[in-house]
Amino acid sequence: MPRQGAGPDFIEALARGLEVIAAFRPGQPAMSLSQVAGATGLARPTARRILLTLEELGYVRSDAAGFALTPRVLELGVAYVRSMGLWDIARPHMERLVERTDESCSVAQLDGSDIVYVARVSVPKLVTLSVQIGTRFPALPTSLGKVLLASLPAGELEKVLAQPSRSGLTPCWQPDPEERETVLREVRARGWALTDAQLAPGIRSVAAPLRDGSGQVIAALNVNAHAAETSVERLVETHLPLLLQTAGDISADFARVAAVPHV
Repeated sequence: MPRQGAGPDFIEALARGLEVIAAFRPGQPAMSLSQVAGATGLARPTARRILLTLEELGYVRSDAAGFALTPRVLELGVAYVRSMGLWDIARPHMERLVERTDESCSVAQLDGSDIVYVARVSVPKLVTLSVQIGTRFPALPTSLGKVLLASLPAGELEKVLAQPSRSGLTPCWQPDPEERETVLREVRARGWALTDAQLAPGIRSVAAPLRDGSGQVIAALNVNAHAAETSVERLVETHLPLLLQTAGDISADFARVAAVPHV
């Protein structure tokens, strides 16, 4: 739990407040005081004080159904995306990629053993999983996650994968360590990743790394499709070259912007 931090600068009250916000999960937009206390392990009086404080700040509302988050919570995530500047740089490139492929594309970064979507341009398509900014999936069975995991040093990779997923999703593909390493080795060698129904049935995608000026992988970009509409051959032969070009263009723009002196 976040509030188990050690050190003289750790603020337990802040950790508890963030825990309460994180307790609201997909499919459970409203929670009673007892449910919040149970989900966080907090005493009811403590959970109540935190909820009322968040309500006064505008992050929570309450009614007969219980407590619920407000759209203002989105500001917390948007602040992260904006602070990186990645969305502003990637957006026009992603929009052109979507126009050329007629498929949705996304940018994601690692958070523990999960990927978290930080940018997305979508088209109306048949989908089996809802994806939006902030959506979290286990990294390994996704093309985005394979690219990001393949960029990690061996020691760090093991530490990352040892962390439990917080996505709430059980993927179709659960490889043993030998198979996992074989797949990631292939991703490192060719510079891109493919996934086909490994996260969930019907979902396939290709992904490529986004790099900063020093060559470090900072995120991954994908094109995703549904198996009923797009074959693996089309994904690899037609969409992949466009994806690789777009990833290179975004990386180059990001490096140029980062190189400009800021006052």
